[in-house]
Amino acid sequence: MAHRVRRVDYFYSTVRNQEGEAYQLLSQLASLGVSLLAFNALPMGPMHAQLTLFPEDDTDMAGAAEKAGLVLEGPHPALLVQGDDELGALAGIHEKLFEAKVSVFSSSGVADDKGGYGYVLYIRPSDFERAARALGL
Repeated sequence: MAHRVRRVDYFYSTVRNQEGEAYQLLSQLASLGVSLLAFNALPMGPMHAQLTLFPEDDTDMAGAAEKAGLVLEGPHPALLVQGDDELGALAGIHEKLFEAKVSVFSSSGVADDKGGYGYVLYIRPSDFERAARALGL
């Protein structure tokens, strides 16, 4: 199974759950030159949403947030796995983590139509280094 694992940082912002909030944040970051590896939005009750951003460069994110007056929490560590999409690819990742006695706090993944996938793993700080080692970092 060919895949690449890397450490990434994420930031998040809690916003009112209303039309256009994600668009405003994402377009503002794009206009400031921030390239994202991943993005996630989750409802946080009926009135709020949490927007999670995985920048390619933490420095760009910090500078852009300051310029835009954005309040971001982070950085927080995560693992990003990218690889060839094949049957059992995610099972193999979780097998290594299971063998290392690492519990995944949360995860999110997607396959593309070109035979690849991306998978973000949120690991508790106390387990992070063990998870990184288990996945070959």
